[in-house]
Amino acid sequence: MTLAQHGRYDFSPIFERPTYQWPDGNRLAVYFAINIEHFEFGTFPGSDFTAVQNPPYHRGYAWRDYGNRVGVWRLLQLFDELKLPVVVNLNTSIYNHCPQVLEPFRKRGDEIVCHGRTNSERQAELDEAGETRLIAEATDDYKKHEGKQPAGWLGPWISQSPVTPDLLKEHGYSYMMDWPVDDQPIWFRTRSGPILSVPYPSMEVNDSPAFIYRRVSEDTFSDMIVDDFDERLYQAGDYPLVCPIALHTFIVGQPLRLRRLRRALEHIARYRDRIWLTRPGAIAKHVSGLPAGTVATV
Repeated sequence: MTLAQHGRYDFSPIFERPTYQWPDGNRLAVYFAINIEHFEFGTFPGSDFTAVQNPPYHRGYAWRDYGNRVGVWRLLQLFDELKLPVVVNLNTSIYNHCPQVLEPFRKRGDEIVCHGRTNSERQAELDEAGETRLIAEATDDYKKHEGKQPAGWLGPWISQSPVTPDLLKEHGYSYMMDWPVDDQPIWFRTRSGPILSVPYPSMEVNDSPAFIYRRVSEDTFSDMIVDDFDERLYQAGDYPLVCPIALHTFIVGQPLRLRRLRRALEHIARYRDRIWLTRPGAIAKHVSGLPAGTVATV
């Protein structure tokens, strides 16, 4: 039986690939992604911990806007205290809604990844023309405010259509983070040439599915971060790995979760001399500079 395939990459067992190193001889790259998102009022904003309300869904909107008003500032303070870099996955509607939240990250030198216009929409629900407009508008807004072409893309809701990688490549993106397919970066085929896929924890060490869908406890999520990191550090003795950790301002920015998150990040920070604390853009740049054939190719 022949099953339908996407044709974007070839099968490649991780233990059969060439081995390489991250900068300074490290074998584990660790990055922390803070998702700063904005939702349209009156449109279903996504799941929360209780029953879905009727429109205008004010409770879900308010819970998420708490992240921009309060949660992000607490997370910023925590990452400053521990001297840890972050990447901001940004809905570009934030530029109009609450632009103040971005300046501290710019001053820190943190990377900003384009995360679409708003998490009130999903690319998989659009035709190619509509998706092209979404990517073009978000990219233009990013350029206007950041003064440069965005390198990385994370789709709102981590959603892709069959042509998303093609459109991203055609709009100047060098890497994307939507496919939780590997623990190493891999190259994807597009109709305009290859684009890099950088690992992102859309299903695992990501506070949103962990708390909302799996209903884990605060202690459990902290343990998940520590166990995932410790095991990857151990496995990295055999081959280079990426350890991504995804956080949302309105979830772990809540005090009861921030306390447990602090404990997990302090654990990782104690290993800073054995790991590469980085951002996905730096990972993509490093991989792109490796000799041809080193990374799983298309």
